[in-house]
Amino acid sequence: MWYRYEMHMHSMQGSGCGYSHSADMVRAYHAAGYAGAVLTDHFIYGNTAVPADLPWEERMQRYYDAYLAAKPTADELDFDLLFGIEHFYRDFKEVLVYGMDLAFWQKNTDIPSLSLSEFIDRVHEAGGFVSHAHPFRFKPYMTHYVDPEPDKCDAIEVYNFSDNEQTNAKAEELAKEGGFLRTSGGDSHRHTYEGIGKAGMAFPRRIRTSKELVTALKNGEGKLIVDGEICF
Repeated sequence: MWYRYEMHMHSMQGSGCGYSHSADMVRAYHAAGYAGAVLTDHFIYGNTAVPADLPWEERMQRYYDAYLAAKPTADELDFDLLFGIEHFYRDFKEVLVYGMDLAFWQKNTDIPSLSLSEFIDRVHEAGGFVSHAHPFRFKPYMTHYVDPEPDKCDAIEVYNFSDNEQTNAKAEELAKEGGFLRTSGGDSHRHTYEGIGKAGMAFPRRIRTSKELVTALKNGEGKLIVDGEICF
């Protein structure tokens, strides 16, 4: 049996571009047959819904509250809700980070000043996993394009339901040429999104914690979900 997990999900409490409550996102994925999801809202100096004038620790707590708001619903549904982030590093380029808890983000107050290389080193030192989100995305709201910086990433998001076939194909090519692991994500921002059920990763066992997710990803246990199908 394979268990489906969304790897790239937003909420209205954490992401400035989110439209649905995190609990409603959980209900939607549960209804679609998923065993779990990672909440990866835009980080607190990206396209976030968290006020920028708060002290760092309070901003992080407000950001984390989106996860806490959905956790009771997830527990009630036996749904594995995990906490992640989508980190904006430059010029509309972002990476997905898995495996880190609130304490890590509250402690590392200098994150906004770190280069991507330094940021990934910090995450790796603490046992985290980094996948480059939609590396070749270019959409009308973007004023310009820059190439991705995947060198220290663990994986490439080779399938993003919100992207087109061309950019996803380029991401797949990047992963193959660079020897990266691969991830898939729906990049969902609302509970009625047509991409729910179309992307993510499938694992041969339940993933109950963020650390278990990192281990499973590093070991290559996950299979891509592409257009709703598990790729064996």
